[in-house]
Amino acid sequence: MTPNKLASLKKLSNEKGVIGALAIDQRGSLKKMLASAANKPANEEDIVEFKKAISSELTPFATSILLDPEYGLPASKVRADGTGLLVAYEKTGYDATEPGRLPDLLEEWSVLRLKEAGADAIKFLLYYDVDEDKKINDYKHVYMERLGSECAAEDILFFLELVSYDATNSDAKSAEYAKVKPHKVNDMMKEFSKPQYKVDVLKVEVPVNMEFVEGYNSSNTVVYTKDEAKKYFVEQSEATHLPFIFLSAGVSAKMFQDTLKLAHEAGSQFNGVLCGRATWSNGIEVFAKNGEKAGKEWMNTVGKKNIEELNIVLNETAVSYFDKVK
Repeated sequence: MTPNKLASLKKLSNEKGVIGALAIDQRGSLKKMLASAANKPANEEDIVEFKKAISSELTPFATSILLDPEYGLPASKVRADGTGLLVAYEKTGYDATEPGRLPDLLEEWSVLRLKEAGADAIKFLLYYDVDEDKKINDYKHVYMERLGSECAAEDILFFLELVSYDATNSDAKSAEYAKVKPHKVNDMMKEFSKPQYKVDVLKVEVPVNMEFVEGYNSSNTVVYTKDEAKKYFVEQSEATHLPFIFLSAGVSAKMFQDTLKLAHEAGSQFNGVLCGRATWSNGIEVFAKNGEKAGKEWMNTVGKKNIEELNIVLNETAVSYFDKVK
């Protein structure tokens, strides 16, 4: 890791080398959530104002924030002093009419332009099925090699967000997918830890669906015993030499905290989180129905409580990345 990249990584993390980042780079999904809560179409201004409210009210409790350049740059201007900035480089969503969930960059942006807009790191989301057709996966490999080289040329951190899927099963929340998820997640991490991709930090899912873990499964069938789940967390940690952080994947704040505790209990060497909806999703309805003032009040009470509770758990569970970036 170059001196510039290391300096930027320190801006995105705390003094212990742990990343406690807030994610609000959602675009299409956020527009739908705001519209549903308000029971009327959401416009661009609604999205921008919600992101600004999240940034201004919650970044005092986060080490950094992830935003998108389409709606999020105004929010980057109101973040707390000292808060690092990650910026998304991918188009939102994917073309469901074509196989492969192929990656696509924002055409009007480049790594250079995102850097000039204030980014300390570039984030790219890649959907990946390790068992999909070789032609599709080779396309993704080449795409990530190009992106890694572009970030290296600009000497800026490359955060790669990996989201697994099964091309033969569209229900990622099913018990059937839960059975193959550890393989999908952990083998995907092995692939993109290879040096040709020039990835600096991996942003990843946990290797199990906690809704099917013994003791966390509620009324769902048990797919993994607690010991089996812990084994998969260990395998994940051993799958990469890179710093890696967990995404919250839209689960509740409590479930995400319980997940981090289980990962720590297993011995996972994860280095932080990039947490989005688990922190702020319940504030959407308040913001959409009752306005900005009420939304900010929610963020300064419930939202603040969510992120402070997460920070306590993070302090107890995550490990420093210092030994990984020599």
